[in-house]
Amino acid sequence: MSNTPSPSPRFGMMSRPEFIGMMAMMIALTALSIDVMLVALPDIALAYNLTDPNDQQLVIISYMIGFSLGQPLWGPLSDAVGRKPVLYAGFAIYAVAAVAAALSSSFEMLLIARFIQGVGGASPRILSMAIVRDYSRGTGMAKAMSTLMTVFIIIPVLAPSLGGLILALTNWRWLFSLLAVVCLGLFLWSIARLEESHPASKRAATTATGIWLAARTVVTTRTTVGYTLCVGFMLGMLMGYVSTAQQIFVDVYHQGTLFPVLFGVVASAIALASILNSRFVVRVGIRRMCHTALVAFVVLGSAMGMLGFPGHPPLWLFMTYMFLGFFCFGFVAPNANALSMEPMGRIAGMASSFVGFLTSFMGAGLGGYLGQHFDGSVRPLVLGFLIFGLLALASVLVTEKGNLWGKEPERDYP
Repeated sequence: MSNTPSPSPRFGMMSRPEFIGMMAMMIALTALSIDVMLVALPDIALAYNLTDPNDQQLVIISYMIGFSLGQPLWGPLSDAVGRKPVLYAGFAIYAVAAVAAALSSSFEMLLIARFIQGVGGASPRILSMAIVRDYSRGTGMAKAMSTLMTVFIIIPVLAPSLGGLILALTNWRWLFSLLAVVCLGLFLWSIARLEESHPASKRAATTATGIWLAARTVVTTRTTVGYTLCVGFMLGMLMGYVSTAQQIFVDVYHQGTLFPVLFGVVASAIALASILNSRFVVRVGIRRMCHTALVAFVVLGSAMGMLGFPGHPPLWLFMTYMFLGFFCFGFVAPNANALSMEPMGRIAGMASSFVGFLTSFMGAGLGGYLGQHFDGSVRPLVLGFLIFGLLALASVLVTEKGNLWGKEPERDYP
């Protein structure tokens, strides 16, 4: 039996564009929570008298740690009680934490609020993946994820400029008010238009045994584990870049005024790749698209290695490398995410939690480690890109037993 999805899936009362828009905004809430803060990091460091310039990265990393640790909670809970109640709980926690961050009187309080904000923000991220999986699978899910990524990437492109505009009008604390307002808007939209995609008849057992069996299914499924590791290493690369982007463009290249533009140009590479992926993934095959882009990413990193991993390459060379690297990322991420979720059916919430937790935890940990090695040059970042790319490729090679470009296997997943 083919695993090709129905050509015209239904999305409750919503049209496909509205459904994609809502899911994309739910995923993008985390991107907005991170990227809108980038231009404000120096102001935050000044407000709290931080002595180590790398400490400002903790505003990003603390959110990601909370985001990763919150995910094992939301997915299994949504499998048991449904998607919508869990989504609403996450929105509430996120909004309250955003207000607390805006009112924080110390850097420690800010980091705690950001951590809690990340826990709440994990809910819409996890639930969006689970809801998409409720409606689609296989290449259909890969195509949906690519479309989501295309809409989602508008946020990283525009967020630094939006943050800069708010800073020009007021201070950095109002950025958290913006996040609370966006969260409230999504909450009201989902109440009005989102139907429950996981009815009672499909819900997993609420017993400890049921949760354990679901978890065991996830962690013993080769495809899910392998592609989750792949995404985790790639996300570590992404978070390493995001946490140091402001320092690189401002301190290394002295492009403070153009920082939002340069950041947006790099982010647009993911959007371009996602558009192309959504058009060609069914024709070419989800694995071949993912694997080819991953190999190309490693080749790019090797090329920089042949140049000696320069610490201060010309801006045009660094931008070219970053654009091409994130162009590859735009093919790898949605396809690997879809492949990790492909074997999961009625336990999509648990699977989404596992995938989200491990990838986010790896992203926060590896990205934070990479960011803390910023030394006034781009060398640690470029070297880290190659190492993480090689580890991601190794994960895929082990998962597929070396079959990178062979025939797409026929698998009938529930």
